[in-house]
Amino acid sequence: MTALVVAASLLVGVSLGALGGGGSILTVPLLVYLAGQDTRTAITTSLFVVGVTSLAALVPHARAHRVRWRTGLLFGAFSMAGAYGGGRLAAYIPGTVLLVAFALMMLATAAAMLRGPRPGRERARRTRADLPLKQVAAEGLAVGAVTGLVGSGGGFLVVPALAVLGGLPMGLAVGTSLLVIAMNSFAGLAGHLSGIQVDWSLALTVTAAAVAGSLAGGRLAGRVPRETLRRVFGWFVVAMGVFVLAQQLDPAVWAHPATWAVLGAAVSGAATALLCRASRSTAGP
Repeated sequence: MTALVVAASLLVGVSLGALGGGGSILTVPLLVYLAGQDTRTAITTSLFVVGVTSLAALVPHARAHRVRWRTGLLFGAFSMAGAYGGGRLAAYIPGTVLLVAFALMMLATAAAMLRGPRPGRERARRTRADLPLKQVAAEGLAVGAVTGLVGSGGGFLVVPALAVLGGLPMGLAVGTSLLVIAMNSFAGLAGHLSGIQVDWSLALTVTAAAVAGSLAGGRLAGRVPRETLRRVFGWFVVAMGVFVLAQQLDPAVWAHPATWAVLGAAVSGAATALLCRASRSTAGP
């Protein structure tokens, strides 16, 4: 079992280092289903693991100049403020509703990642070093609020916000997101530590394996074309969004024909859009 936990932790690190996301949403199930921790302890331990791993993964990105420090620090500060408000609001919303909304939001952000940035944003990102303060504040507060509501999903929201909404190149969005994830994780850890006993031996073992994976993932991110990285991230988010949704919906919902009709229509629409986009790119101007 320990070997399986270490192997899964390596994958968590690779995901964070290469894609800038996947930390909490992979670490919590790892700790619950493989390590046998209860949910609250797993969430607290996950925040420590993801925080330390994100800092380690940040190093190769920073050395390769794939981090926008001003944008990351400002985005992280506003995101932490939004996370606090979201956490307070979460007490009034049923957990199932939060997770279903989170899964749907993941699918929406994945669609945006697969579609890619609009041409106007593609041109704009070549001419500016950092995002405007108002845009960073608005996006940081919104992402932080959602992160605080569901207690997870920092990277899955930060990367699309920086890449699709903010117009940063994918490599910079991944590197900068690691700074934001670390800030959010340690802020969340400070709030969760009271009343929770962390198994530090397990936490350090998982963290060490995840850090090793993150360093490999960081090197991988520098060698993979940006377009490929963006598409891999998008499909990864689709898989995780479907997984979360499947865990929350009643089995009867999945057995209903209408569910599969909607899913079939969505998949067909997405495939058609991707094919049309590919044909336009091949045809050229």
